[in-house]
Amino acid sequence: MRRLSVGLFCVVVIAACAPRDQAVTAVPAHARNVILFIGDGMGIATVTAARILDGQQHGGAGEDNVLSFERFPSTALSKTYSIDMQVAESAGTMTAMMSGRKTHGAVIGEGPAVTPNRCEGAAAAATPSLLEQAEDRGLATGVVTTTRITHATPAATYAHSANRNWEADVMLPQEAQANGCRDIARQLAEFDHGDGIDVILGGGRAYLMPRDAADPEYPEHNGLRADGTNLIDKWVDARPSRRYAWNEAQFSKVAVAPDLQLLGLFEPDHMHFSADRDTDPGKEPSLAEMTSKAIEILRQNPHGYFLMVEGGRIDHGHHAGNAFRALTDTIAFAEAVATADRLTEADDTLIVVTADHSHTLFMAGYAARGTPILGKARNPDGSLQTDATGLPYTTLGYANGPGSALKSDSQPAGVKRFPHFSKRFDSAAVARVDLTDIDTDAPDYLQEAMVPMSSETHGGEDVPVYARGPGAAAVHGVIEQNQIYAIMRNAFGW
Repeated sequence: MRRLSVGLFCVVVIAACAPRDQAVTAVPAHARNVILFIGDGMGIATVTAARILDGQQHGGAGEDNVLSFERFPSTALSKTYSIDMQVAESAGTMTAMMSGRKTHGAVIGEGPAVTPNRCEGAAAAATPSLLEQAEDRGLATGVVTTTRITHATPAATYAHSANRNWEADVMLPQEAQANGCRDIARQLAEFDHGDGIDVILGGGRAYLMPRDAADPEYPEHNGLRADGTNLIDKWVDARPSRRYAWNEAQFSKVAVAPDLQLLGLFEPDHMHFSADRDTDPGKEPSLAEMTSKAIEILRQNPHGYFLMVEGGRIDHGHHAGNAFRALTDTIAFAEAVATADRLTEADDTLIVVTADHSHTLFMAGYAARGTPILGKARNPDGSLQTDATGLPYTTLGYANGPGSALKSDSQPAGVKRFPHFSKRFDSAAVARVDLTDIDTDAPDYLQEAMVPMSSETHGGEDVPVYARGPGAAAVHGVIEQNQIYAIMRNAFGW
């Protein structure tokens, strides 16, 4: 008889695992469907600030607002370190959640035995992902992201690579080519578990297109691949029921059918930040719209499905030191969770919402209730709070990043540094910039950072986990990040 894990035991004998002061609601032992939502870089401070911003955008004070996933009944904290990193990154952390094993940073779908950056031995060290296992069991599967579809988080659902950056063939080093390792984009197109991934939505089409093929939206730019293979065509041609879309108009016209498989690649690189979607010449669907379409397609499978949805550009907004875009993408992420919650039933679908890691965003000072979260800290009478030198400060800031106050480059509003975060630092730095006349609510404002860096870094504290549905009772306390895999697998009853 198979030994029950702690997570499954808690589902079966739920009363013994629930806190005594909480009401116990009976739920089925197993889930038909599992949806994993990853808010890339969505730490506690990000959730709190996004909650307040969302509430304020709807006319409230903000602090008492609730994001969609904060209503889920089960919560926990997840420890995000990897075997070689105290402050981890997305490849190793997502691999832990998809395979159940913590591993090195910057490797995809590889266990601890792999040597990072070396192809030799990588095949033997590869760890099967939950998505691969779902396909092998006849379930439908989907991957949705706002980043490149070959980026670390989505890649960890289907690929195996000793380096997260081996996204296209031109990025493979000579050693990897000599030892037969395939780039991540090729692994996506040649995915051979089950009948293949049923829904693939995100950005990064240049990584699947050859150098001599012009991009359909930006004809002045070509694909990246040097092998001459158009992997988009290869994927579509493999099955008659496969469809491809590269803009919102094509995407919205796709009719859901039982055998439909859909590939949607809406940008040559990452998709736009949520706040910038209207500037996209080809237009692109929102994360909520992609989530809705994915669920509509996947639920055609009578055996159930596994879906991973990533709000990937939360992370990029933070790296840029731009809280506005990080928080508005978090709000868009919460809207996608709300969509999934509405389209599924809690008695047959487990939804898990978490982050791969945190960032260095902080909330500080003593701002009065209802103070605009992106603004300067104010007293109850509306006057500005000031530091020891008499200068005003914002409630939100970063421990490091591009927003460091420098004499030669003091971050006035309206200066964009997206998506490439580059800044020349002047050693003759002043303590701080006077923010009195600077619009810190402006979308392009970079929050002040204590340590000057061209790109803000990740944070190492625990991240939240929220869950509802069969198996959600196992989400409680402080857990190791790789336990999330066991929680999802146990929910399926495997």
